[in-house]
Amino acid sequence: MNHPSGAEAGAEAEAGAGASAPLTARPWQDRPGARLSGSCDLDTRQCLGAALGIVTAIPGPVVHLDLSAVVFLDTAAVAALVRAATALDGQGRRLLLHDPPYSLRKVVEMFPDECAALEVAA
Repeated sequence: MNHPSGAEAGAEAEAGAGASAPLTARPWQDRPGARLSGSCDLDTRQCLGAALGIVTAIPGPVVHLDLSAVVFLDTAAVAALVRAATALDGQGRRLLLHDPPYSLRKVVEMFPDECAALEVAA
């Protein structure tokens, strides 16, 4: 199966971003995964889906997602993260989130059962 390179992944993730709330995804240089920045909402939903598709295709037992530069995730974005984490879990793998924004922590607090698949790095 052919997977886009890190540079292509970043370009693909930027392609769907709206002008008012850009979302970018870049490879994480020191571990398997990506760094997201921007806002994850209705305007960037397609971009987030593309980025998560690429991230979940990265080989290895743990895939990392740095969210430290993400300013907002709406509930649909959180649901997309849950689906990605669940898909990896079904393969015996993990999606490890780093530095999630307040909006994600708040949704997890409000819906703990629905978000149980999400794992945040200590």
